[in-house]
Amino acid sequence: MANSRLIVIVRAKVALSLKDGSMALVRLNKIIADAGITSRRGADELIYEGRVSVDGDVVREMGSKFDPKTSQVMVDGETIRPSLTKTYLALHKPRGVVSTMYDPEGRPSLSDFISVRTERLFHVGRLDKDSEGLILLSNDGDMTFRATHPSYGLEKTYLIEYAGTLPRDAQKNLKKGIELEDGLGRVLDFKELSPTWIEVTIHEGRYHIIRRLMEAVGVDVLRLIRTRFGPILLGDVLEGRWRDLNEVELINLRKALDL
Repeated sequence: MANSRLIVIVRAKVALSLKDGSMALVRLNKIIADAGITSRRGADELIYEGRVSVDGDVVREMGSKFDPKTSQVMVDGETIRPSLTKTYLALHKPRGVVSTMYDPEGRPSLSDFISVRTERLFHVGRLDKDSEGLILLSNDGDMTFRATHPSYGLEKTYLIEYAGTLPRDAQKNLKKGIELEDGLGRVLDFKELSPTWIEVTIHEGRYHIIRRLMEAVGVDVLRLIRTRFGPILLGDVLEGRWRDLNEVELINLRKALDL
């Protein structure tokens, strides 16, 4: 009888703790992302490399969960803390800039354009070095994770300047779909804007997907500029400049990502 009463008391305390959040366990990669260190995928890399410890012990197991309120999480020997404020920027990435916050080879990177910002920010998705246009920067790990996850399929729109003549069946073949080495790829929308410019919309984020699709239909790409990422538009942001997302944009972005 005493044991039964003790079990009831323990269950009640556990239920109360879960209700007030003191024992709520969170994936380690999310704890790191919430601190604005990197995205969840970036956090997984840090964990895999053995650069993360919890309460003094190195953790390498993916999917490990801890209580962020009571656990001491360290990355590269530095204790991390949740970022109290979230930042969302739209940057116009110039051509020739790599989509990283730091490049060990010394090439121009995204951080070169936001040196006045004091937050730790990371890029939401990528643009290849030779592409230009809209790229989002944030310290919101949940948003970054969802915005780059294939299951949410955020649409992205690009302007393409090409050389020569547009092949006759390019639009039909691109919308129908083309078998690439890593699976079928296709565009959702295709518009001819002028004799040398087209606009395409896709929902994928695979490596060099636009360039590979264009090559497959015989389009010689001269410039590739991303103008839209989900509900966010590049607008009139000048090359190398950035702006904060406004309230309406954030509402639309969260809605698109079910946040």
